[in-house]
Amino acid sequence: MTVQTRAGVAARIDQALGDAPADLVIRNARVLDLTGGTPPDETVPGDVAVCGDRIVGIADSYRGVREIDAGGRFVVPGFIDSHLHCESTLVTPLEFDRCVLPRGTTTVICDPHEICNVLGTEGLEYFLAAADRTILDLRVQLSSCVPATHLETAGATLTAADLVRYRHNPHVVGLAEFMNFPGLLAKDPDCLDKIAAFEGAHIDGHAPLLSGKRLNAYLACGIRNCHETSSLAEGREKLAKGMQVLIRSGSVAKDIEALAPLITDFASPFLGFCTDDRNPLDIAEDGHMDYLVRRAIGLGAPVAATYRAASWSAARGFGLRDRGIVAPGYLADLLVLDDLETCRVARVIRRGQPVSAESFAGRAPLAVPGGNTMRRGAVRAEDLAVRASGPGTPVIGVLRGKIVTERRQADLPYSGGFRHADPARDLLKVAVLERHGKNGNIGRGFVQGFGIRGGALASSVGHDSHNICVLGDDDADMALAANRLIDLGGGFVAVRGGEVVAELALSIAGLMSDQPFETVTHKLELLRAAVGGMGCVLDEPFVQLAFLALPVIPHLKITDLGLVDVDRFELITE
Repeated sequence: MTVQTRAGVAARIDQALGDAPADLVIRNARVLDLTGGTPPDETVPGDVAVCGDRIVGIADSYRGVREIDAGGRFVVPGFIDSHLHCESTLVTPLEFDRCVLPRGTTTVICDPHEICNVLGTEGLEYFLAAADRTILDLRVQLSSCVPATHLETAGATLTAADLVRYRHNPHVVGLAEFMNFPGLLAKDPDCLDKIAAFEGAHIDGHAPLLSGKRLNAYLACGIRNCHETSSLAEGREKLAKGMQVLIRSGSVAKDIEALAPLITDFASPFLGFCTDDRNPLDIAEDGHMDYLVRRAIGLGAPVAATYRAASWSAARGFGLRDRGIVAPGYLADLLVLDDLETCRVARVIRRGQPVSAESFAGRAPLAVPGGNTMRRGAVRAEDLAVRASGPGTPVIGVLRGKIVTERRQADLPYSGGFRHADPARDLLKVAVLERHGKNGNIGRGFVQGFGIRGGALASSVGHDSHNICVLGDDDADMALAANRLIDLGGGFVAVRGGEVVAELALSIAGLMSDQPFETVTHKLELLRAAVGGMGCVLDEPFVQLAFLALPVIPHLKITDLGLVDVDRFELITE
């Protein structure tokens, strides 16, 4: 937060009046009006004058100490990612900064619950320290669900008392997504304590498919938004009940395809955009927030309404009243665009300073938290055997482009008291192995929808407790993948025919690489090619694998404790 002085206020007045040169002037600009002061989707011509980190003038002529000629290009506010987990980009917060700021993302609302579920307050403090160092504004939400539920084993626990200590940190907005909506509606004491402790503060939501009186009860607890909306009817009900809908497009969940019709001039003040979980390969190929803007407009959303949702509306929803519009007195987070419809970002200004490659040079890395978090011994093929009383079993049905899964039923090959994978019918074995050194649990089950034949995948990213997730059609390959993962200190591994064919080490909490985002992107390309060679039909198999273990997303999931019926919020037993 900027602390202003008398001289600073006087400088703003002088530069706004044109009595002194502005610190920065963007000349020959066309400012996209997000307020309705001009006809929809029209622009305001003139210069944009900046004093320090604030806009002091538009729609007029100015002279500046430093000038940038926009050449008739468009100027819009910097984009706000209204909900994401930086860890899901697989790189450190400083690398994430370098990756997305040049694409126009100037503010992010980050919930670090991935690393908090592994390291607790040590992970939270890592992100608060990163927020002091990033050029973009990294706002940190306090992770509400560590662990996410009682149906899994996490590496840490954060209570209401643990979280309240950080409530007034200047980087903190409020309480992060309240994922355990079944626990809250069942009046679980820990859930009630957290909601009560943050009464009057901002509380993020997470309410997939919640409706009717259950949605009313959830909102009555003071929860204000949801990024898990996946259908138009669901979005309209949530908007009608005063809930801000954060339209998501991540590496798997691409809800913008269904929700773009919500984006109208009338509704846009009650919307926002978010990426939630988006890896560097997707960012390199398609973009970050710029992609969501581009895609929404491509799906028919009005231009001004789309840019409003990406900036002003998101800022208002999170109480960031100093940004989100190109107007005097507001934060000079500005984007110069070649084109509005395709959202081609030509220049980025952050707090009044032009961003370039040199902006990121010479930054010392953050101290690495946690050490080796893969606290599990070697895995044997026989550890993954599924002992059962018969061939019939529930099967997790994966839906391409969604993290919601179906509950299917199948008869599997059965012999000697064990169920086996059936790759001819795309029925693979999946296991979740506890990796935090607490109990050594292994949950075992079957999944359909990956299309893999003759291989195995393993990941230490397994939302949200981040145990080892491994799937395949051969127990020996699965064990090899899990053991290589343990040796790496976490990451992604692909195995085929008894050989490791591709891997990515994620040595920071088993979630993030210590390498530049370009290196991570290249490794992801190699993994994609390797898994595609196994016949996989999914665009992001490792991301979809990671979400199989998330027991707050309907309908059937698996954790280290076994299969979870999310609708009944209980473990499935034979």
